[in-house]
Amino acid sequence: MDSVTKIRKGLNISIQGSSAQTIEEALDVAFYAVKPDDYVGFTPRLLVGEGNTVAAGTPLLADKKDPRMQLCSPVAGTVEAVVRGEKRHIEAVTIRSAKPQPTPTQYPDLGSASREELTATLMACGLWPMLRQRPFGTIANPHKQPKALFISCFDTAPLAPDYDFILQNRQEDFLKGLHTLQRLTDAPLHLSFSPQQHIATLSYPDRCIKHTFCGPHPAGNVGTQIAHIDPINKGDIVWTVNPQDVCVLGNFMLTGALAPWKLVAFAGPSAAHPCYYRLTCGASIESIVARQCPDPGNLRFVSGNVLSGTRIQSNGFLSAADSLISVLPEGNDYEFMGWLRPGLHKFSATRTFLSGFRSKETTNTTSHLHFDTNLHGGVRPMVFGELWERLMPFDIYPMPLLKAATVGDIDLMEQLGILELEPEDIALCEFADTSKTELQVLLRQSLELIRASQS
Repeated sequence: MDSVTKIRKGLNISIQGSSAQTIEEALDVAFYAVKPDDYVGFTPRLLVGEGNTVAAGTPLLADKKDPRMQLCSPVAGTVEAVVRGEKRHIEAVTIRSAKPQPTPTQYPDLGSASREELTATLMACGLWPMLRQRPFGTIANPHKQPKALFISCFDTAPLAPDYDFILQNRQEDFLKGLHTLQRLTDAPLHLSFSPQQHIATLSYPDRCIKHTFCGPHPAGNVGTQIAHIDPINKGDIVWTVNPQDVCVLGNFMLTGALAPWKLVAFAGPSAAHPCYYRLTCGASIESIVARQCPDPGNLRFVSGNVLSGTRIQSNGFLSAADSLISVLPEGNDYEFMGWLRPGLHKFSATRTFLSGFRSKETTNTTSHLHFDTNLHGGVRPMVFGELWERLMPFDIYPMPLLKAATVGDIDLMEQLGILELEPEDIALCEFADTSKTELQVLLRQSLELIRASQS
């Protein structure tokens, strides 16, 4: 095990309602969705129509630029609807699950398959899109080899799931998935852990390099770990994978059947009994909300963490890469005197409120703090200061970078290190930003501008 890398910049936001280490089965999920917007750069072409019968692994959408890149149905059932947005953009393909689910299709044994054969099979059954590529966060390009592959085995975001708990009964799947990833690339595979994680003590394949990180969020973000292990320079390609997706890949190799399920934490101060659910990718959360939140009218549901997740409706669908559903009260009420109040029950990153002066022992419990979705102000011009620098553990100056992003200066953005970042890497800056600017949207638009200029 390498020495511990201490992340000193960042901020922990401890929100009440972390998931208890109990697992419940979500047996009454009727609908699932495949959302092409979950995959950056994927331009969907519809392969099925409403009413079509599909099996688990049936292609639903293909990328117009590379037809071999497909998004497949996670379950057997019937195509319920093709949801379209502006300009007939495909937002989702929803599937009504068959009851009971038929026996999964058996794929041929890939134990002795070549890299090309293995890649083709993973693309055909829809597992390849689990591999993400940086820069830009797109689906990994099977025609290009990365310089390294990174997996973060812990998460420091608010209400984050505990991967030690999640992986404790999936160790065989996880190790098999790592072996499979090594067959796809000759690059080193970097695994990052927090101190005292049990899964860090497992015996890993030879080309796996273990690292230990500690410190405040975003120490658990894979982008932070890449920046400290092997930073991305212009022209570099790295791949990243979520630990649960590694398990899905390993299970597929062991059983020959597609079973894209994961443990998903349902958490937040508005959850009745936060816990983990065993869900197939793309599942509707409607039945879970009915159990956990009897009156969801004034609640906000987020697929992912509250800093960088995607807002969904109470009958919405889990996004492809997420292992967390966060639920918070809507902050749509007017607060008398606003910031003039002492703020004994408000979280403060800058000690604006009196709660910021409480002792660490008291602050760490955070039982006295109230979290909701209120922005506490409106959009205003950017306020210059050093706050963002204190929250970003990168060798990057975020203020000049985001100013360059505002004006669309591609050369300057690249010089200032934008290719190292994904929106989640600046989520803390957005959280603490007094100007209420949507920095993550700005960064994604800038990355897309650069990607388009290179294509």
